[in-house]
Formats: sequence, C-alpha cells, structure tokens
Amino acid sequence: MQRDVVTVERFYTHHASGLDLNLIAGASGLKRVIREPTVNRPGLIVTGFTRYFAYKRLQVIGNAEAYYLKSLSPEERLRRYETFFSYRLPCVVFSRNLRPDKLFLKAAERAQVPIFRSSLVTMKFINLATLALEMMFAPRGTEMGSMVDILGVGVILRGESGIGKSESVLALIERGYSLVADDITKVTLVDGRDVIGTSSEVTRNHMEVRGIGIINVAAMFGVKSIRVEQRVDLVITLKAWNEVEDVDRVGIQQEFVKILGVDVPNITIPVRPGRDLARLIEVAAFQTKLKSVGYNPAKELNDRLISKMAAAAKL
Repeated sequence: MQRDVVTVERFYTHHASGLDLNLIAGASGLKRVIREPTVNRPGLIVTGFTRYFAYKRLQVIGNAEAYYLKSLSPEERLRRYETFFSYRLPCVVFSRNLRPDKLFLKAAERAQVPIFRSSLVTMKFINLATLALEMMFAPRGTEMGSMVDILGVGVILRGESGIGKSESVLALIERGYSLVADDITKVTLVDGRDVIGTSSEVTRNHMEVRGIGIINVAAMFGVKSIRVEQRVDLVITLKAWNEVEDVDRVGIQQEFVKILGVDVPNITIPVRPGRDLARLIEVAAFQTKLKSVGYNPAKELNDRLISKMAAAAKL
C-alpha cells in the first residue's frame, strides 16, 4: 500500500479544469505539499484567533472572509496577512471569482504561497475539491492479475503464467462483458471500504494474448468492451487441478484475500483440460452478486437439510 505525495502543482494540473482554477500569484510555491485531504476556511485566523489553525489544508476564502478583510484598515489588514502567511500554507483559493487585494498578493509572493481564483460558489468548490483530494490521498497499490466487469461485478483473475487467464478474459469479452485491466490491475481504496480497480492509462484498451501478441480490445470488440474502472467484488484464483488439495464442493465457507486492508471474497477454481473456465468465472460472479443481496444457495440447502433431519428425529 502506498500514498502519493500531493503537491499543489499536481492538484492544479489534474483539477484546474473541473474546479475552474486560475493561478494569479505565488507560482514559485507550486511544489508545496498539501498534507491533509480536506479544505479549510480561514475565517478564525483572519479575525486574529491563532490558537488553532488547520494550515496544512487547502485554504478557501469566500464572501464572508473577503468582506471581513475589506472592513479592516490597510494597516490592520497587513498585520492579519502577515500572521496568515507565517504558517506554511499549501495554497489559497478565492471562490466566486473574488479578487484579492494588492497587499494580499504581495504577502503571498513574499511567502511563496500559490494563490488561485475560481468562479465556483464557495460550497460547491469545497465539495468538489474535497472529493478530488480524497481520491488523490487514497491508498493505492497493484494486484497481479487481469480484471473484468461481469454485469457490474468486478472480478480480478489471478494465477500462474499460462494457466488460462487471457483466454478466459477473451471469452468473457466475447460474451459482452468488459475488460478493466490486463495482467496488472491498479487498485485504490475509496472511503476506507471500496477497492476500485483500473488499468494504466498507457496500456488501457490493450491485451497481450500469448501466441498472437498485443490486441486492441476496443477496436476489435467495440467501446462497450472496455470499462475504465470498477469496484473489486471478487478475486478468482486459477490453479492447476493437482495443486488444489481440497476442492470446495459446497461453498458454505467463504474465503477472503486482503487488498489494501479490505477483505475481498476469493474463489479458487481448479483448472484442467475440458473445463469451460469462462463459464465458471461467469457463474462465480453471478453467485457473488446473489450473495451481496443476502441470498446464499449453499446455506439455503444446508438449512433445508438440517430442517429435514430435525423433523425426522421427532418421528
């Protein structure tokens, strides 16, 4: 598991369009690091209260702060600015296209703090920026295996090289399902509970098929055969038949694997010539979907057998 360093420059590059960000001062400070994945309105600090200040966050100045600062004399305003910029701020955003005064811009340039303007209303900007920061701060990792979307069920296929992963993925795509990633799946933990899988942008749409080479899945099967990202709901491990000691014939006990600290259901499918792996993977995904809504056929059958035995014991 890893967490990427989120600099102001990276935040600006990735979200300038969506948040309508325009850099107006402090370009020399773009390498500053945003240390917390949320936003702060510095209302208290500009009024002079310095006991607590969430300075590690992206700072947003809206109408309330702007009008308060305008009410101060230039001398008092300058003192508040000096106090504000004495902290190691990542950056400041003025929402609603508000214009900072010259004293503010000069103080920002001296402190090398980037200043942005956005046309978005304050609360909308805060909501969108918070979501963007949460995604950028989310724990990330990689899983060795291909990923497919089977009717909304995200399935990662794992197994030794040559076990049949690519052939299974191709068969599933032919049946109308979608490829998420080939060979290596990039995973991100969202909200501390959902593992989202995707592929590298460089290799997206492409697959390696042994004996054929690289194919463009979107060009061959259509754009519906590609899904950019999908929640990981199931991991299927393909193993040679003779390597599986105990084949699960009932399915009451659910196995799990940890991905980014989250338990994800895992099913081991024994592989041998003649088995339709794509069909088995498809059925495993359908089974997972049923279990997610509370229906477990193995438990249902087990409860029915116990009920029958209990009835027979009373006779």
